[in-house]
Amino acid sequence: MQPSICTEGLTRHFGDVHAVDDVTLEVPSGIVFGFLGPNGSGKTTTIRLLLGLLEPTAGRAEVLGYDTRTQADEVRARTGALLEHAGLYERLTALDNLDFYGRIYGLSAGERAARIEELLRHVDLWDRRNDVVDAWSRGMRQKLAVARAMLHRPPLIFLDEPSAGLDPVAAAALREDLSSLAAREGVTVFLTTHNLAEAERLCAQVAVIRQGRLLAVGSPADLRNRSGGGSVEVWGAGFSDGVLAALVDVPGVHNAEVQGDRLVVRVEDGVATAAINRALVAAGADVSEIRRGRASLEEVFLTLVQEEQEEVEA
Repeated sequence: MQPSICTEGLTRHFGDVHAVDDVTLEVPSGIVFGFLGPNGSGKTTTIRLLLGLLEPTAGRAEVLGYDTRTQADEVRARTGALLEHAGLYERLTALDNLDFYGRIYGLSAGERAARIEELLRHVDLWDRRNDVVDAWSRGMRQKLAVARAMLHRPPLIFLDEPSAGLDPVAAAALREDLSSLAAREGVTVFLTTHNLAEAERLCAQVAVIRQGRLLAVGSPADLRNRSGGGSVEVWGAGFSDGVLAALVDVPGVHNAEVQGDRLVVRVEDGVATAAINRALVAAGADVSEIRRGRASLEEVFLTLVQEEQEEVEA
């Protein structure tokens, strides 16, 4: 199956700022793909390049087989997008908003009616279809904006920080809607976010970008394995500074810190929990429970960023 997105050396400079710097990437079709990075890392600029809203300084990109530089109209006609703004007319009802966009996309009256009902029912907004959008919460407007982006059944949608600014309950509801919509319709979702827990729940593959540079690409599990280790969690007492200092002397132990009611030890792959336990007991700690954890995507991300920073400074 043809990838939904291919880039080769994609680059965009704004003066001396390298917003996107030599990014080569392939996004398979039919998955939720997470594009991860802190604010200002180049995520939004990358989406604008992929939609043909910006021309690259160097390199190229294809979206759904179309060149973004010469066939931008075809790209935008065949994709959906939710960028910084929801793209909704707040003085119109939800129904009128989607009907308006359905007309722009060239859907017939019958197609519009059926598709609007289908999407609004799926995101649990059908009973509010005649409400003026201005009175809605941000979470409800974001759900409607996702429906708007998917109205014309595009095979690929771009979502730029869709849960930004939402409370935890609204963000969780939006994630659930995105996941079920993507699975049901077989659509490829290109999702930018700096919420790593969100990406870990939703994405089959992720890419990590910082200051325009691509640091890693793969499944969340691949990136965790690539980080070269995980963690060991220990419950007990007596985790003094001296105990922590002794623990760091164990081969394969990166660091250790007390987090709440437990000690978290960052280790390389292959370090046995028995070695951790022996070192703790020998140093005078009282161990009641010890078990191996796994590196979270957030920990992997921080490791990648730290390694890239050290490389730049070297």
